[in-house]
This record gives sequence, structure tokens and C-alpha cells, in this order.
Amino acid sequence: MNRFTRLTLALGAALTLGSSLAVTRGGTMVYGRYADSLFLDPVLNDANLDIWILTNLYDTLLQPTPDGKRVRPGLASSYKLSPDGKTMTLTLRPGLRFADGSPLTSGDVKWSLDRARNPQNGAWNGSLASINSVTAQGNTVTLNLKQPDPTLTAALATFNAAIMPQKLFNAASGKNDAEKARAFAEKPIGSGPFVLSEWKRGSYMTLKRNPYYWQKGEDGKALPYLDAVRFEIVPDDNTRILKLQSGELQGAEFIPLSRVAELKANARINMELFPSTQVNFITMNNRPKLNNGATNPLSDVRVRQALNFATNKDALIQVVTYGTGKPMRSFMSSTTPLFAPQRGYPYNAARARQLLQAAGYGNGFEVSCLATSGSANDLALLTALQQMWGQVGVRLKIEQVDAATKTARYRANDFQMRTAGWTNDINDPSQITSYFAIYDNVESLHTGFRNAEIERLFGQSQAETNRQNRAGQYRRIQTIYNDAAPIVFLYETPYPVALAKNVRGFVQIPLGNNIFTAASLEK
Repeated sequence: MNRFTRLTLALGAALTLGSSLAVTRGGTMVYGRYADSLFLDPVLNDANLDIWILTNLYDTLLQPTPDGKRVRPGLASSYKLSPDGKTMTLTLRPGLRFADGSPLTSGDVKWSLDRARNPQNGAWNGSLASINSVTAQGNTVTLNLKQPDPTLTAALATFNAAIMPQKLFNAASGKNDAEKARAFAEKPIGSGPFVLSEWKRGSYMTLKRNPYYWQKGEDGKALPYLDAVRFEIVPDDNTRILKLQSGELQGAEFIPLSRVAELKANARINMELFPSTQVNFITMNNRPKLNNGATNPLSDVRVRQALNFATNKDALIQVVTYGTGKPMRSFMSSTTPLFAPQRGYPYNAARARQLLQAAGYGNGFEVSCLATSGSANDLALLTALQQMWGQVGVRLKIEQVDAATKTARYRANDFQMRTAGWTNDINDPSQITSYFAIYDNVESLHTGFRNAEIERLFGQSQAETNRQNRAGQYRRIQTIYNDAAPIVFLYETPYPVALAKNVRGFVQIPLGNNIFTAASLEK
């Protein structure tokens, strides 16, 4: 059935989160992060360091389900699509408030969505590009669309569509949106379960309970259960684990997969491998010249293909993920809708040498890759790649930098290669495709890759309501991208998070968001 037949979803009232056991309220959960957030504005943002925290500060009209595949109630209790699929009407919950106690109105929703879809604002405005206009009246918001949009409900459950307080934002200092966003993001106010209390950059961040949060817990009282969440910034993997084992932390992210078995055996720790949409790859700068003016061998598709053939993914999965990963078969994860497995690049050192010879690099060359300092996974991966690529004459230089520097250089296109990971924020192929393969978004992950046929097919897919036709478009996109090899395809992995035994209700959903809404510290 065409999804743009009349569709009315009564999304229900409050949701029950957490376990069926009686929960303990109060306390502060201390969570170890590998790097600090950078900028707490949901619109002018594209970094996971921020995205995975923003959902605790800001609410959206709809929310992703814990499995990351559907949507559920958020600030909107229901929505309705017109028969032609070109009008969506959303009904807001009564009595909504921001964390400062001020009312959240349909006017705030209109302003927030208009800001988020502004083509001048950030890399994510395209997710709401189908909206022609937004009208607000009472507790009703109406989205008038340019054409039916198969991704719109998922887009409304994504961080950049967060609802913000118009008056407070406009009162922030600054001459334009970007300046006001910088000022507002230092002390952001949203309607999420928590609100920023204290932030010492590079050291810690404390989020305290939002007393005006709308959602109820299993005890019938307002969530969240915790009084606060304190994020300690601990870049070194071993130090995070030591702090968890000593009780200084109640949770720690990005546990090296080499330590998973050890922590699973620890009776005081719950070692979780949360299902993910995460793909791990090496970003390659495809431009003919690097920022320093040097000639870049990676601009030749044969060189990029050679490095893919020279990469033994099965061996890397054993060495780096300790058997928890599986090979990438597309730039998308296998859990992404419309994923179409490609023939890929099975390990073939002889083929790699042939391609390098044909490209004029029979004697090899040196290539540099940025890695996150303190990351055991990065070091294990690149050390293994040094050996693999060395067998075909490619000399890999590892350049370890802190996370902030790595991100800044990436955004400035100041890299030749970098270790990278991706998780979907929308359970639809449009988002990951727009980042990996559409130049006008973020220069195709800052690789510089561009393909006219991909861009034409992607444009068609954004208005295609027939699932079979849309699947064909994405199948072709994935084939073209696979053959062009703008990245080194590696493996998919879960989210490894270690928690103290008394932590309940925390979840990292497949889309990557860290959800503390129903977390509690049991006695």
C-alpha cells in the first residue's frame, strides 16, 4: 500500500521506559566519554560528539524507537497525512514547557522548523527540504509539502529538527543566526529530559534533571529518574576502564573490543554490545592536490581500488574487533533500509599490485592517516594496515592527534586519510547517502568525490513513494559508489558500553544516541 494513502497515527500518551522493576529515583550518574562536545546547537551541527548528547537536551516532535527503525511520540501526540501526501498535521501535547519553565508553543515549533530547513543553516537542512511552509495555530502545526516525502517522519525525529525557544534564542547576543547560536549553545535551553548545569570544556559537563519534562516513568511520575548526569572527559581508553573498575564512573563508552571479554567476566560490570548502524572505514581525500600542494595518489580510482583489495577485512575483524564485526558490503550498514550488498573488495594482494602498476605506482608511495590519540582501536587498525599495505609497496604513516584537532582538520579538508566511523541518525538511506556521496552537502564526507549519476538518482529518490522504484535507485547508487571506492571499506561493529551493575535503563540506540531519560542507579 502506498504510504501516502490517508494515514492517521494515534501515537498514544506517555510511554513506559526502563525495566519492569521498581526504580530508584535520584543520584548522579558519572559517564566517561572519550572526547568532549564542541557545540550544543542542533541545527548548525554534524558531529557525533554533539549529536549523541543533544537528544538529552532537546526534544523533537517525534522520537526514534529504541530499535532505531520507526518513530514514536515526542512533543507531538499524533500526526495525520492528507490523501495526496502533501500536508502533514501534527497535534502538540498540552502543557509543554522548556527547561526554564516557559511554555513551548506551536509558534516555537514553526520557528524551529523554519530555522532547521533554512538552506543557509548547517548541513542538515536538506532533511526537511520537502517542507514548503509551516503554519501554527493553537496546539496544531501544519506542514505544507512541495511533494510527498518518504523520509519526513524520520526527519522529524532527528536532532536537527529539535524544538527550541524562539524568544530565548533571539535574545542571545549576536548579529546573525550563527553568532546567536554560538551564544545560546553555551547555556542551551530545550525541552529534553535534562538541562546543562555546568560545563568545563575538555574536563566535564553536568546535565541536571529538567523539572518540566513531559514524559512519565513507570511510577507515574515525571522522568528522568536521575538528578543529574555528569560526563567526565577521559580520552584514554585504559584510564576510562580503570575509573569504571574503581567505581569513579558508572558508565564508559567506546570500550576497546580487545577488552570486551575481560569486562564481561567482571562481576561488577555489565559489558553491553548495543546493536548499531555503525560502519568503520578509512576516509580518503580524492582530490588531485592536498592542502599543502602535494600531488595526491588517492585521486586515481585505481589506487583507491588497490588499497581496498590490499585490505584483508576478515583479518582486521579478528585483530581489531575480536570477532564482533562483519565486513562492509556497501557504504551503508546492513541494517539500513534499502541496503544492497555489493561484490566489494575481497582480499587480493596480486590485484592490488596490478592496479598500482597501471596507475604508475609500481614502486609504491607513502600515505598519511590521521588517528585519534589514545584510541586502542585506531592504533590496532592502522598497525595492521601498515603491514597489509606494505606488502603491495604502500608505506602508511600514522599521525595521532586529539579528537578536536582531527575533526577540525577533517572539516578543513586538511588530511590525506583518516580513521572514521558512521552511524545513521535517520533510519533511511537518504541521510547516509547525502553525506557519503553528495558533494554539495559536505563535499562527500570531505573526500571531494562527485558523481553526476549518483546525484541525479538521489534527487529522484527524495520524492519517490514507490518502494520498489526507490530500492532500484539506491541499488544503483551503491554500485557506482562501490566501484569508485572513495573510502576504504572496513567493517560494521556494535556499540561497546560498559556499565556498573547498578545502572538500569540506559540505552544507546542503533542510531547512536545515548539515552539517559530512563536511566537509574539502583541500590
